[in-house]
Amino acid sequence: MMIKSLALICLVAQASAFAPAAFTARQSSVRTNTASLSQAAEGSSHNVPGPPYAGPQFKPILDSIKSPADMKSLDMREIKQLANELRWEVLENVSKTGGHLSASLGVNELTVALHYVFDAPEDSIIWDVSHQCYGHKVLTGRRDRFPTLRQAGGLSGFCKRSESEYDCFGAGHSSTSISAAQGMSVAKSLLNKRKNNCIAVIGDGAITGGMAYEAMNNAGYLKNRMIVVLNDNGQVSLPTGTQSAGGVIPASQLSAYTSNLLVSKPFQDFRDFAKSFNRLLPENVQGVNKRIDEYARGIVSGGTLFEELGFYYVGPLDGHDLDNLIPILEKLRDSPSSKPVLLHIKTTKGYGYPPAEQASDRMHGVGKFDLGTGVQFKTKATAPSLTSIFANALIDQATEDRAIVGITAAMPGGTGMDIFGRRFPKRTFDVGIAEQHAVTFAAGMATEGLKPFCCIYSTFMQRGYDQVIHDVAIQNLPVRMMLDRAGLVGNDGPTHHGVYDLAYMGTIPNLTIMAPSDEVELKNMVATCAAFDDGPTVLRYPRGVGYGVEKLRNFFGYEFESDEIPKGQVVPIGKGRIIRRPGGMKTEANGANTRGRERKDRVAILSFGTRLEESLIAANAVEESDPNLGVTVADARFMKPLDVDLVRELADDHSVLITVEEGSIGGFGSHVLHFLTLDGAMDEGNLKFRPMVIPDTYFEAGTQYEQYEAAGLNARHIKGTVLRLTNRIKVPVLQEQD
Repeated sequence: MMIKSLALICLVAQASAFAPAAFTARQSSVRTNTASLSQAAEGSSHNVPGPPYAGPQFKPILDSIKSPADMKSLDMREIKQLANELRWEVLENVSKTGGHLSASLGVNELTVALHYVFDAPEDSIIWDVSHQCYGHKVLTGRRDRFPTLRQAGGLSGFCKRSESEYDCFGAGHSSTSISAAQGMSVAKSLLNKRKNNCIAVIGDGAITGGMAYEAMNNAGYLKNRMIVVLNDNGQVSLPTGTQSAGGVIPASQLSAYTSNLLVSKPFQDFRDFAKSFNRLLPENVQGVNKRIDEYARGIVSGGTLFEELGFYYVGPLDGHDLDNLIPILEKLRDSPSSKPVLLHIKTTKGYGYPPAEQASDRMHGVGKFDLGTGVQFKTKATAPSLTSIFANALIDQATEDRAIVGITAAMPGGTGMDIFGRRFPKRTFDVGIAEQHAVTFAAGMATEGLKPFCCIYSTFMQRGYDQVIHDVAIQNLPVRMMLDRAGLVGNDGPTHHGVYDLAYMGTIPNLTIMAPSDEVELKNMVATCAAFDDGPTVLRYPRGVGYGVEKLRNFFGYEFESDEIPKGQVVPIGKGRIIRRPGGMKTEANGANTRGRERKDRVAILSFGTRLEESLIAANAVEESDPNLGVTVADARFMKPLDVDLVRELADDHSVLITVEEGSIGGFGSHVLHFLTLDGAMDEGNLKFRPMVIPDTYFEAGTQYEQYEAAGLNARHIKGTVLRLTNRIKVPVLQEQD
């Protein structure tokens, strides 16, 4: 009896001692939160009247915030008002610019709480992926530039160190925050910095990435001070709920694990947290309270995965409840412990804006939209997207070949695997944010006779590079790697451009690498990949839409029997095609054409990928400007194996050869030049060669056209290159100034 009484007295004293004075002065009491997961999820936008939906007409609290330091004097009522004003500031601006909306809405209260409790930039707040950083940008002195979000010369849509001292670590890809926070924490400790608060905010999707586990494993081993905030919103893939072999649940067993934690116990409030705070206290105090802590936590929490990795686990908490979130963050901030902490919060993606909460994709990535209704302003497309064309072409092949399966790494919507999954759910596999696993998973399938199509953005395939070499290419396994978003991608900026795959894939033996010039070729190449079993293949294609039947006929010269593009046909491996000869599209070789009679007046443009359209426009413009010049345009189709017969023909018959591609230096043009030098085509000095590539720099946010304009790869740049090399225009020589 005495022991039980002592335990009760200690618990009460402990809870009282942990109540922060500044916090208790702002409110009379902390509410007891016994809401279950289902109760927390329902009705989160009941207090938002509409439609039409509208925010506050004035934002007096937000108007007073020029930096996070201005938040420190606010009381709880004002903090909550600030959170509401911030949410609508993000909504109002993103409705005009487009961007990643719902992620920022989901962490709105967390953003306010973190900047209220911690002292950034001295305290390091690292946002994983950082597409949820819009509110963070507004609070850290960038509100006046927020209308320029994701536009040329404007704010980045992600954290960017060169943009603000508050962006302590840049991102765009997932699962990096815990490693970065750990590195910062160790550095602060070794440098004896006065404060060492490093906070990594990571979602339940990003934490599925292997790098996050590597970092947690090492953090528990090193026992360095850091806080990991696990933002659990049940949105592992984009969109979550795609039909696949695993069903329509989130593609992550960890997500199921954290959901079980939420269901098995109520949200923690501050008093619950106080009872279990013991493990972060000095060891002598821990000894006194050890038995009490066992009673307080007991079976309710159990030995969690995170605790086994060496973290002190706190949660689950309602991530929208500032009354509890702020005091708990304050105690974690003030704890003398060097043990890493994982704070598990449950949030609703798109919280506070009903159209986002109700959308299947939670309005993750949006264009401009009507704020009152949530309806996006979408221009009517002249043709389907290349992603959907790919997906439907794969369905055509899979209908006839049961060995074909599709794999995505948490991007079913972006890669077209959601379309494929609706037709073949049992043959669709979403592995979560795990590109390395996706590639080797596909390799294992290939060993047993399946035909895996591993569909990953070009920029994300960088993360599976070793697996491409070690697990696929060395074993010559017929894995089909589909690289969506190849080339410059527009408003997402440098972290998402797919400009390096030709360079990094081109060095690997056994790979067959191809790129379509249009949607007809895309369908043909999907069929070609399906039929090719002699080794791994890579098919890259850009973000954007097709040209449509009318343009394919009138501009590219296709002849269709109907108004529908036919099913894809297998094309010969390593064989390109000549699209245009001097005089125009219909001109026959050796026909009655007066252009380019002399070799010095003949120019060849060899395009790889969808720069073919710009090459044809440039060829027409060149011939219109000069009656003697004759321009041939060819579509390479393949980088590996290179069509050496086509390259030889172009080099022999023309005095100028220009390659054009949507990739960096070291890609297609480098392969062509390498062949020409080894073949002796450059030895006589009568062939001028120029590779037109993505320049060796990073391209910030803007439209795809603006980025290709800056890269010098649009039609006018190709035309200018032709005219310079044929001595039709002179390049001005820069003079040194005295």
